[in-house]
Order: sequence, then structure tokens, then C-alpha cells
Amino acid sequence: MSAGKRAIIIVLDSCGCGAMPDAANFGDEGSNTLKSCSASSRFNLPNLKSLGLFEIEGIKDVVSAGFADSGIKTNLGFGSKLARLKEESVGKDTTTGHWEMAGIVSETPFPTFPEGFGEDLLDRLSKLWGRGILCNKPYSGTEVIKDYGREHIATGKLIVYTSADSVLQIAAHKDVVSVPELYRYCEIAREECVGKYGVGRVIARPFEGEWPYVRTSERHDYSLVPPRNLLNEISDAGLPVVSVGKIVDIFAGSGITRFVRTSGNPEGIDKTIEEIKNDFTGLLFTNLVDTDMIYGHRRDVDGYASALSYFDEKLPEIMENMKEEDILIITADHGCDPGFKGTDHTREYVPLIITGKNLADENWGTLSGFDNIATFVKDYLDIRLLKNPFWPD
Repeated sequence: MSAGKRAIIIVLDSCGCGAMPDAANFGDEGSNTLKSCSASSRFNLPNLKSLGLFEIEGIKDVVSAGFADSGIKTNLGFGSKLARLKEESVGKDTTTGHWEMAGIVSETPFPTFPEGFGEDLLDRLSKLWGRGILCNKPYSGTEVIKDYGREHIATGKLIVYTSADSVLQIAAHKDVVSVPELYRYCEIAREECVGKYGVGRVIARPFEGEWPYVRTSERHDYSLVPPRNLLNEISDAGLPVVSVGKIVDIFAGSGITRFVRTSGNPEGIDKTIEEIKNDFTGLLFTNLVDTDMIYGHRRDVDGYASALSYFDEKLPEIMENMKEEDILIITADHGCDPGFKGTDHTREYVPLIITGKNLADENWGTLSGFDNIATFVKDYLDIRLLKNPFWPD
């Protein structure tokens, strides 16, 4: 391993850049998250532009001409390696996308429940929880608490719902069910959701206030434990793997040596900068969730564009604190086009920018597999020098 090297991955959650060839199979033909955001007057990404975002294949052809100058311009003396990544896993959800970044290609999709969960599972959960269950349908998270919140408060029953993703979500008002108690219910559900009910994530969704209620930032995800992957390889090599945001939940803590939870993108960016200032060698892995959770699912184009622009505004501070041999990887895990129909994720390509002071400019066009990120990080950190079973010679 080379001393002093660090890889910093920042995931702009759901910032897809155009429908993949199989998008029609997911009902997502014509979706393009970045294109929809570029139509907003709040869309202003000069620093990402300087790193070459609008030179990535498929982006400069659809984003407004004012952002698509030719040639890669560097910022702060950094070089950029660019690509558009095509997901190989079958799915369009958070777990699948992040796992593939770490080297896990999911050929079999996690189960989804468009008709709700079976009565056998609900009966078991109700008995274990000691509470009844409401809803049991695919639902928007903001709408479900409007429609079922008052009944939940009156009866104490838990709101259980799903989405187009492989998730079982449990919503409860903090005055009825404390947050620790809701987390305990989710832990029970995680243990019960196996086999045909083996959802990718069980998610706690606390809410508060008066009708129509608001969700709090105390969401907590309970993922399946992933197969062995890049995070395990790095931490087993004795290097830190630091998680900022929900990365620790997505990987069920596996392979992560330290984690920092955040309440949203501003705090996530600030915590990332704090971690970059720390002296360590290894991997820093950040997820910025607001683009997806707050703006993508709610189909808020201006809000999504503003969140991207805020990240762009903070990007120079991130880069100014990077050390000589640091590399910064900016990417996404799927799409959630705020200008598209419905409220679900969209099956899209994602952008990839790898930048650093010692990197040369290079445009790779379109690459197959988010796991190209795992391969690049493994090579950069010289993990291949270790004898390990995950990476073949």
C-alpha cells in the first residue's frame, strides 16, 4: 500500500444523467434527472463545469448550451477523469447502486411488493410489536402520514408502507412512539424480513407536529449485510473506512471503521470537510441524501437544482483541504428525475468525476458498471498488493 493516499467518494444521491437502454423495463424511458434540473433558474454549477461534468458523454447534448463548453477546464490545478456509468445490477435503488460501487453486482433484484406485504409477515410483526398495522401499500412518504397519521395517533397502530424500491418503511409520530422504540420495531422487522420478504432496507420514518405533519431527520435504515466488498478489503488492510451520512446504514456497518451521522446535505458537506482535514489514509465515503429524499421523490425541480448548486458552491472548500495525493470521486447511485412522472427512482446512467492534483485529464466515454469505482479505488490505494480472496489477480 502507498502511504498517504486517500480516496474520497461523494455520492450526490439520485443525480442520474439520462435513461439507460433498459429504462423502459422499469417504466422510466425518457427520464433524465440532470436535464430536468438544468431547466431551473437555480441550476448553477460552475465548479462542476470546470471539472468537466458537462463533457461527460450524454450530458453536454441535453444540458443547456451555456453549461456545455468544449474541453476540460481544471480547478485549483486538479485534473479530471470523466465517465458516464451504466449500472449492471438489476435495480434502481440506493442499496443496489451503492453496493455496485463497492464491487457487488446484484444480478437478482431485491424483492418488491407492489400489492403490499403478505398477511403472514404482517401477523408476525403485529404480534412481535404488540401493535396493529395501517396502510400496507406502496405510498409516498409525505402523503402516507397525511392520509394515515391521524388514525395512527388515535389507535397507536404503526404505518407500514413500501415503494417501488425493495423497502419496508415504518412511520410513527414521536408523541405516540418514541424514536428508540421505533428503531427497536425496525430491528425486529429486519430480523423477520428474510427469504421472500428479504427487502433491501427496513426504514424508520419518525414524524412530528400537527396534521399534515412533517418527517424528522431521525430516519434510520436497516440494510441487509452485504457480501464481502471493497470496504471490507480496505478496512482488513488496516486502513480506515470513514462513513458520512447513511453509508453506514447502506452497508449495515460492514467494513466501516468509523461513521458520522448527518441531518442533511449542509451538515453532510461540513462533516466531510472536517474529515478531510483529519490525518488518515484510506477511504472517506459520503452520501448526500437531500437531492433524493427531499427533492427527487417530491418532484421539486427547483429544490433539487438548489441542492446541487449548494454542493457546487462548497466544492472549492472541499478541494482546498485535500492533500497532495487525495483523489475525489463524485458520482450518483441512480436517478430520481424531479421532472418525471410519479415519485419513484428512475433507471439512469450516473456521472463519474475523479479528480486530484496528480491526475491527468481523461474522458472514458461510457463505462459498464458502477463497480469501476471499486476497481479504481482498489488500484489507487494499492489494495491489489495484499493477498485477498475478493479481487482476482
